[in-house]
Amino acid sequence: MTEHTTPQWKTLDKDLNRLARLEEATMHASRPLVGVGISLVFVSLAAVAAAILTGGATQSLAVVVAAAFGAYMALNIGANDVANNMGPAVGAKALSLLGAIAIAAIFETAGALIAGGDVVSTISKGIIDPAGLADTAIFVRAMMAALLAASIWVNIATWIGAPVSTTHSVVGGVMGAGIMAAGLGSVNWSTMSAIAASWVISPLLGGIIAAGMLAFIKWRVIYVEDKIAAARTWVPVLIGIMAAAFSTYLALKGLKKIVSIDFATALAIGAATGVGVGLISVPFIRHQSKGLENRARSLKTLFRLPLVVSAALLSFAHGANDVANAVGPLAAIVYVQQSASVAGQVAIPLWVMVIGALGISFGLVLFGPKLIGMVGNQITKLNPMRAYCVALSAAVTVIAASWLGLPVSSTHIAVGGVFGVGFFREWYVERRARRYHRDVAPESLPRQERARRKLVRRSHFMTIVAAWVITVPAAALLSAACFLLLRTIGF
Repeated sequence: MTEHTTPQWKTLDKDLNRLARLEEATMHASRPLVGVGISLVFVSLAAVAAAILTGGATQSLAVVVAAAFGAYMALNIGANDVANNMGPAVGAKALSLLGAIAIAAIFETAGALIAGGDVVSTISKGIIDPAGLADTAIFVRAMMAALLAASIWVNIATWIGAPVSTTHSVVGGVMGAGIMAAGLGSVNWSTMSAIAASWVISPLLGGIIAAGMLAFIKWRVIYVEDKIAAARTWVPVLIGIMAAAFSTYLALKGLKKIVSIDFATALAIGAATGVGVGLISVPFIRHQSKGLENRARSLKTLFRLPLVVSAALLSFAHGANDVANAVGPLAAIVYVQQSASVAGQVAIPLWVMVIGALGISFGLVLFGPKLIGMVGNQITKLNPMRAYCVALSAAVTVIAASWLGLPVSSTHIAVGGVFGVGFFREWYVERRARRYHRDVAPESLPRQERARRKLVRRSHFMTIVAAWVITVPAAALLSAACFLLLRTIGF
């Protein structure tokens, strides 16, 4: 009896295992569809909310459609842009992916709703002559085309795994629609030249500052005889610098809606905050460093909390600033439909800001992990010290650029910081190898050994740089096509 039933039970077990694996594979394959489904529901709800909250009868269909486009753009900003803030912390294992998503969602939403700009320029960055879009119908069509084109391009960039500037995407969208509406002469080409220059300036500044900070940490903390004593001296200083940088950053960029602060006042606030936080952190670092072994690996513990705090603050500032990329054109369309006139600047209604804030959070939760993993793990290997340098470079670079009056992209700065850290490590490893192998030419080393020293993945480097270079022209071409389509169907 047993001899006949045992094979049957084994067969049944195998069949059940196959069904379990099939069910698991089906769930894994359908996971992206769940995100798409939730996104469609959110976009639909945004359109319905626009129809209800704007009074329906006094508004045109354009507001409802623009609300859907704005929600779509906000989802893409969350999926692509937020990775720059959280990727280094996740890559350094200071935060889990789930923890990073939760912190980013909370602080992005808070930044958008508490400190998001209540007034935005309807013609992004002044790249199009407002006289060319004086007709309200043409203006609405141009804003809708710019919003839809920027959304599509950021979506494509996220799909291929390239973090791109959403601000540059909107700029390209406005330029393309403006050219179709008013011709090439309507474009302010000097402004466009400055924006193009930021493609180079932003990542270079971010990379140089991040590499410089990492070099300082190696010189003053890691490669000294008593690492713990050096850390007790310098880590509070570095935390103070971080606090000063972020205080200045938030005063300049994140609190414009609450209070207007000039650059000198923001620097004074940052300096005072930096000194205070640095002094407070001295006993904290001393307590945290007790019992640590005198080796480089032990130092990572001291940078985890500052890194988490910096990632949260970056998310707050990002939500305050970049929510306008999603809802600025929508706010302009709402204003035009209500007033039947075009204005240089418009106020953002609360319901429009809520769409932007929730869209960024939903986009992050549903689609953000892909770019977070790419920025945090796939460009170069990060630890808390390297990731801290990247986060600090983002704040310091924005402050320096504001002082110099240079247009920069926060996306390019953060990713440039990751590249800067990686290329510095390559240079440093090569330099140390040459010290130990003075009589061996680098080309005579085994190919595997030389490949191991390339600590930045070149494929990601080329993909990201290419995506940055074509963002404005790609968004412009898409916007021109969208403008023609909207005109054809009668919008």
